[in-house]
Amino acid sequence: MSIVIKDLNKIYPNGHHALKNLNLTIPSGMFGLLGPNGAGKSTLMRILVALMEPSSGEVEVYGYNLLRERKEVRRILGYLPQDFRFFAKYKVQEFLDYAARLSGMNNGRLRRKAVGDMLEQVGLYEVRERYASKLSGGMKRRLGIAQALIHQPKVIIVDEPTTGLDPEERIRFRNLLSQISANDTTIILSTHIVGDISSSCTDMALLNRGELSFNGSPEEMLKRAEGKVWRLRVTDEQYREINEKYPVIATIPCGMEWDIQVVADKLEGYDNAVNYPPNLEHAYVYFMESKLNLWLND
Repeated sequence: MSIVIKDLNKIYPNGHHALKNLNLTIPSGMFGLLGPNGAGKSTLMRILVALMEPSSGEVEVYGYNLLRERKEVRRILGYLPQDFRFFAKYKVQEFLDYAARLSGMNNGRLRRKAVGDMLEQVGLYEVRERYASKLSGGMKRRLGIAQALIHQPKVIIVDEPTTGLDPEERIRFRNLLSQISANDTTIILSTHIVGDISSSCTDMALLNRGELSFNGSPEEMLKRAEGKVWRLRVTDEQYREINEKYPVIATIPCGMEWDIQVVADKLEGYDNAVNYPPNLEHAYVYFMESKLNLWLND
């Protein structure tokens, strides 16, 4: 396994417990880290790339202890943060060359070839002379992944990479990551967008309030949600009643009524409710609600 996390905790000076006794093993390939905003995803990412120290616990990255061998870990890591930025004065090719030099690529000839090859791989070679600040949102994200990849790391961590992208760029970006992961590389995709996980990851973990709610494949998560999704047609009054008790996932107007999808273990009192095949979004809501109910009842 490429990354092993044991009993990891992070408590901020204000007392916020961002990660709580987290135990997680991350294999090679595309790994999805899913959870709502505030779940602890970004805190975990910053710990994994050695930008933040945990309060307690251990992390091993390809055999290196993250706390004792930070330099060795950083050499095999690539990172695309959510707020990726670059110097506006640089052109695309210049910025990637600068990133390559920072990563330790000192041979000018080899570095120039690596930069050109990487720009081809991410689809930016034709705009290599354009100032990076003038790129579209999708192109900026591709430049971000290029700088994370330029030194051929074993582990690549991307934090909310498709937020704000249009559907076409989101698909292109996900496909690019999938192609990279095929080369025995570990890519951790941290996101709150369920579609990014279901479309590209074979393994995943679900975080909520700093705790692990689920770890396994998307297919396993779907299986756990079978029989928990209900479809029914209701009046306005019934809709308001159901919406107060259960999470309503989809609402479609049908004349004077509503065709709705509800996530619940049981939906009593509604004879027309039938089970509906879950998708990953349904399963995500089911796990979030189940965990929330456990917290409320503690």
